[in-house]
Amino acid sequence: MADQKLIVIVENCTGCGICEGVCPYGAIEVVDGIAVVYENCTFCGICVESCSFEALELVGGEGAEKKEAPTGYSGIMVYGEVLNGKLSRVSLEILGVARRLAEKRKCDVTALLIGNDVKRFAPDLIRYGADRVIVAERNDLDRFVDERYADIFSKVVEQYRPEIVIGGATAVGRALFPRVAAILKTGLTADCTDFDIEEGTGLLLQTRPAFGGNIMATIKTEYTRPQMATVRPRVFKPLPPENREGEIIEFHCDGYSPSFYKAVIDVLVTEGENVNLEDADIIVSGGRGVGSKENFKIIFDLAKELNAAVGASRAAVDAGWIPYPHQVGQTGKTVSPKVYIACGTSGA
Repeated sequence: MADQKLIVIVENCTGCGICEGVCPYGAIEVVDGIAVVYENCTFCGICVESCSFEALELVGGEGAEKKEAPTGYSGIMVYGEVLNGKLSRVSLEILGVARRLAEKRKCDVTALLIGNDVKRFAPDLIRYGADRVIVAERNDLDRFVDERYADIFSKVVEQYRPEIVIGGATAVGRALFPRVAAILKTGLTADCTDFDIEEGTGLLLQTRPAFGGNIMATIKTEYTRPQMATVRPRVFKPLPPENREGEIIEFHCDGYSPSFYKAVIDVLVTEGENVNLEDADIIVSGGRGVGSKENFKIIFDLAKELNAAVGASRAAVDAGWIPYPHQVGQTGKTVSPKVYIACGTSGA
């Protein structure tokens, strides 16, 4: 790799930061509006693929000559997230969009379950759109440990070779998917709000907010596989459940474990982390117009009376009036309650 270089074409660089977000090694950063490449760059080319402005170029070595995607990949895999003994709603939402994509690609949809005692959720995944479910169960997987889950996840992908892998942009997904993408040396687009299949190429078109939510960027992973993405909760709606038949496959993962061992002793929930805005039927949200942190007590009092969750705009969070887990919108959580009460919030 000594003769390889990742070149930044300054006149093309817009400083959008997409390359910084997709790099699994933290080897590129936007400084003063221009991308800067650090010494720990592995020349994997993920950032080059993500840049729609052609501001990055990989020259020299074998990596620069690799301009064709690997073959032998097919199908769509959805990660079925189970946390605290419950199957996440976002997994069912993703199955709905996966079915739409699968119709265009004329392929099957596979769901993946990792954990302890998770096979019981396989019929639900089939009812909501999966053609088959791969179950990786082990006693020490009762609590989520990102290294351990990523090791098993990557082994499943290497064996079944899905073309597309999608999961939820949740706390678990944001810890798990970057690790899996790094192991597989492929691209990852986080916090997607829409998907489509490009005509002619069959590539996954991945749309996500950029520039702090001011524009929407469409990203393609052209030269590596699988194409990986995470989806914000509540962006898509689950399909109505059907009486479908599907295959349940047990993946034997007893021999798989990372070279180091980490155990979860206890879980302490800090302020705001138990906010469940995505599943709330009623939300009372406050913005800059609330005026102060002290005035947010009115928002909390009203929410308590209505048995509602408390949301906030980006301006209120940036002002330090309320923790980030309460933030809603393109730069926060995507919500769809039955009743939404906005107080002191401007904009669309």
